[in-house]
Parts: sequence; structure tokens; C-alpha cells
Amino acid sequence: MTGYDKVRKGYKWEVLALLWVAYLLNQADRQVFNVVLPLIREDLGLSDVAVGTIATVFNLFYAMLVPIGGFIGDRFSRKWIVTASVLFWSIATMFTGLCNGFLMLVVMRSIATGGGEAFFGPANYSLIADYHDRTRAFAMSIHQTAYYVGIILSGYAAGVVGELWGWRNAFYIFGAIGVLHGIIMAGHLRDRKHPATEPTERGGGNEQKPRFAEGFRIVFTTPTALILTLSFSGLIFVLTGYLTWMPTYLYERFDMDLAAAGFHSMFYTHLFAFVGILIAGRISDRIAAKHPASRMAMQGIGLLAAVPFIVMMGHSSTLWIIYLGFAGFGFARAFFDANTYTVLYDVVPKRYHSSASGVMIMTGFAIGALAPVILGAVKEAAGLSSGITMLAGVWLVCGVLMLAGSKRFYMKNYNRINNV
Repeated sequence: MTGYDKVRKGYKWEVLALLWVAYLLNQADRQVFNVVLPLIREDLGLSDVAVGTIATVFNLFYAMLVPIGGFIGDRFSRKWIVTASVLFWSIATMFTGLCNGFLMLVVMRSIATGGGEAFFGPANYSLIADYHDRTRAFAMSIHQTAYYVGIILSGYAAGVVGELWGWRNAFYIFGAIGVLHGIIMAGHLRDRKHPATEPTERGGGNEQKPRFAEGFRIVFTTPTALILTLSFSGLIFVLTGYLTWMPTYLYERFDMDLAAAGFHSMFYTHLFAFVGILIAGRISDRIAAKHPASRMAMQGIGLLAAVPFIVMMGHSSTLWIIYLGFAGFGFARAFFDANTYTVLYDVVPKRYHSSASGVMIMTGFAIGALAPVILGAVKEAAGLSSGITMLAGVWLVCGVLMLAGSKRFYMKNYNRINNV
């Protein structure tokens, strides 16, 4: 065993821990806006469509920039890309507390925060993949738990801070914590340095770094990657609509205070998703050793299993049934989350990992960005319950598509990349 191997095996979990906290802060900073949204709307006199538009523009701007982030992640230091992103969006989050109108909120949440986060995702996931090979799905699953914990913590903490000290202080506090972690990352995070003899991908030696358009080509001409990207878009559409409007749904329909609405709307879903993704990651790594296509099939089954729970969330007038819907929704979606980037990297050459991630994220958030404003319009026209129920149909279609893709295309694309 070489000295390089010893360092890599011990250090890969520290890398995961640093990126776990960064991803937690990433999701927490996003969710702060959704939790204190009723306070912002009241303070600044905004309509439901206006606040939905802010979230939509944020996601569209993020989608525009993320393929650039993916391209850069395949060409430059991933350590410094993720570190600079954390610092950038955290500072922008702090400045969000200074906003005094619709236009400033659009600028700070979309251009500043969305622009900073767009460079984080592709380099973040690629850096984890660099350090984790046989433990990739499990490492990605652990990393995904940061998403759930971040949303639960921010759902409660932002509500408490907003009610006690005002919505502006929620942005100041969460942003400042992010700046501190960015400084820690700058001192402790390292890129994985490949040995000079290690090829960039199986079956080949060192190759030129990819050009910008190649990430698009590889995703849109690989059937498995394309189906995954379309289904990921459906996933993001539903999750964005849920995260943006569910706290408001409980706040208005059940007369909860802001802290309770922020907590209950996020806790049950993400607690059960936390449990589900650890189970799914372990199962995925074990069964995929013999049946690689099972990863994609797990994703389709997870989406289909979540459909009745989404309907339950939107139609019940009893809180404990809605909470049960949250729990089932979270547990089922975890089987998609656990396999997303593992499936993509299974069918995409290694040197395109960050670029392909950027293209998938771009497409997902470009489509998902429409959810807040669509649900805002549905809310005004027919009520939020109808909008939530509409989301079930999206995952029904995506689940069927994933199962079909796992059976027809996955192994062909997998064998081509892995020279089987």
C-alpha cells in the first residue's frame, strides 16, 4: 500500500465531513427565505405571485450558471471552487437582511445567492466521488443527510429568530455561520491529487480537459443520463414547490405560529428521509455490485411510492395524517436521492463528472424553478391543496420513466463506460 493510499483512505471521511457541513449551510440558507416568507410578505407588502416569482428567478439564475460551475469544476481546483462558493453565498445571505423591496430581494436571492451556490454543487459532488470509489453511494447518502438536517434546523431556528428578532436577523445569523465555515474549509480541505501513473478514466491515459459543450453532449446523447436528468427535473420541481409553500400552507390553514409551521413542515419529511437514505445507500452499494441497473430501478420505485403520500399531504384536514404524508414522502424520495450522482457517474466518463453534474443540475433547476410561481398562481385561483396534489402526477410520470430506463438503457451505457 502506497503512502498516497494511506492518506486517501483516512482523509476521505474528513473531506466528507467538511462538505457535509457546507451542504447543510447551503440548504439552510435557502430554507431561511421559505420559513420567514410570511414575515417578508407582510413587511414589504408582496403578493403570493411576487414571492413565488422571487424563488422562481433564484432557481432560474442558478440553473443558468450551474453548467459553467460544472465546466470550471473539471478544469480547476475543486477545493477553491467550493470554498469560494460557500463564502460568496454566505455573504450574500447576510446582505439579504438589508433588502427593502421586491427588486432587492430578486437581486440578492437570485444573482448573489444563486450565483454563489451554482458553482458549489458540481465541484462538491465530484470531490466526494474523487475520494470515494467502493463507498460512493454510501458516502453520497451520508452527504445528502446534510440537506435534511439543514432544512430541519433552519425550519425551526429561522422561525424562532424571525418571530423574536425579525426576519432580517435570520439572514444575518445564518450567513455569518457560513462565512466562518468557509474560512475553516480554506485551511483543511484538499483536492485529491492523483498519482502520476493513474489514468484519468478506465482504459486510457491522461487526456485533455473537456470543453464546455462536451458536458451537454455527453448527458443528452447518453439515454440513461438523459432519463435521469429529466426525472431529476421532476424531483426538483416537486421539492421546490414543497419547500417554498409548505410552511405557508400550515401557517395559513392550521393557524400555526411561524416557528411551528417551519418546524412541522420540514421535520417529519426530512427525519424519515434521513433514515431512508442511509438504508438506501447501503442497499444500493450491495445489490449494485451484482446488478448495477438496480440503482436506477430503486429511484423509480421511490418516486412511485411517494405518490400516495403527496396526495395525502394535500387533501387531508387532519394534522396527524398530513404528518404521516410528510414522513412517507420523505422516506420514499430518499431512494432517489441516494443514487442520483452514483447513477450519473456510472454512465458518464470520469473526466466529465463535474460538467455532467452541472448540466443535470441546470436542467433540473430550470424546470424546478417554475414550481413556486405556478403553485403561487394555483394558490390564488384554487387553493394550495390543489397545487400540492398536482405534484403527485409529476412524480408518477418520472417514476415510470426511471423504471423503463433502468431496464432498457442502463446496462448498455454502464458497460460502454466500464469496458465490460
